Amino acid sequence: MSRKKQSEEREPNDDPVHIRIRNLHKSYGNHHVLKGIDIDVLRGKTNVVIGPSGSGKSVLMRQIIRLEKPDEGEILVDGRDYAQLRGMELERTRRSMGMVFQASALFDSMTVFDNVAFPLREHSTLSKKEIRDRVMDRLQSLGIGHAATKWPAELSGGMQRRVAVARATVLETEILIYDEPTTGLDPMTVKTVDELIAETEEKFGVTSLVISHDMASVFRIADRLTFLHFGTVIASGSPAELLENATGPFMEYVEAAGVREDLIASRRGS
Repeated sequence: MSRKKQSEEREPNDDPVHIRIRNLHKSYGNHHVLKGIDIDVLRGKTNVVIGPSGSGKSVLMRQIIRLEKPDEGEILVDGRDYAQLRGMELERTRRSMGMVFQASALFDSMTVFDNVAFPLREHSTLSKKEIRDRVMDRLQSLGIGHAATKWPAELSGGMQRRVAVARATVLETEILIYDEPTTGLDPMTVKTVDELIAETEEKFGVTSLVISHDMASVFRIADRLTFLHFGTVIASGSPAELLENATGPFMEYVEAAGVREDLIASRRGS
């Protein structure tokens, strides 16, 4: 389904912020992981959260998709506090989000077609023909219609990510969350995945939220960048803005990542 057609079917929303996270806290026993963080996730853009290991990126993701309930704070999705929803309200809002897991997390015992059809069979009342048509439309839109009968093990890492995106968006999700999407991939496949994130955003009109530590990838794809440092947001803005004012832990992180100077320079000037 095209971006234009999707936008016609959804209620218009002119608010440029799709998700507002305010004063979010999460602790495990005496370990305070998220310490009152504030983040704006921009609608229809690629929003990237980076930070050192142990900074709380994965914990943040679990709060956003409500695998866990935060101890305190708000997660406002189109103005509704997702942190407080329960039952069917929570389920309906959760379906507006799709998840692309690390290493794709495809079902090895299912074909590509069945992997993508799974959410429709579980969460919709569509007929077999409607499911087939929607799945094939999604696969073809992502350039993998020819792989419908293949098994995940027969696919390259880049193609597996495409199948994962097809599965995550087949319920017409509005928000797509990527958990370390380039982990374990070779440089050429990383570039392919970066292009896939931009392509998916353009074709399906989704808001992308990427949890990553791959700095080279981050500077290629991010419209908005948030640096999470041990449970606290210490920098947030466009990559150019952050680089222009880079100091302290953020600059140390960039330098330690060994990102090419020409790539950094190109984002400074964007």
